[in-house]
Amino acid sequence: METQKNTTAKTAANFGLILGGISVLYGLMLYALEMHYQGETATSLIGYALLIGVILWAILHFKKTNDGYISLSEALKTGLGTALISAIIISIYTIIVIQYLDPEFMDKSIEYQKQKLIQEEPEIPLENVNKMFEMQKEFSGPFIISGFIIILNLFFGFLISLIAGLIVKKSKPE
Repeated sequence: METQKNTTAKTAANFGLILGGISVLYGLMLYALEMHYQGETATSLIGYALLIGVILWAILHFKKTNDGYISLSEALKTGLGTALISAIIISIYTIIVIQYLDPEFMDKSIEYQKQKLIQEEPEIPLENVNKMFEMQKEFSGPFIISGFIIILNLFFGFLISLIAGLIVKKSKPE
């Protein structure tokens, strides 16, 4: 019986689906707790920790299934592929939330951020705060947000993969 060779694409697809699924479950939990529009630092850090953890897991899994060898380019392909697939899943989830599950998402998010800014910086005139958030509202559609999700996931995925790849790379002997 022939054993199939593990590829970076296969590993990235599997771990991208895992990360996307975990991220959607995390998003649904935040939605159920009415915390999905707040954008708090702690919730963002948990999301980044998930990204780091699953990309590292994917890279180490590829290395393990490749007889303990991995090149920097394989680590980058695995990590970026994982980040891209999960970002697409998260983007689809985000569009569904904003368009269908919570159509007032943008208004709630902007109002929450506005109140937070007024509390933290009371010396800023209310007129300036309102202008600032009106401008933000113009650039905050579900598809724009999804684009940013994909770009940020790829950026952080690249950094994580680069660092991990430099640490764990091991060339096959000639």
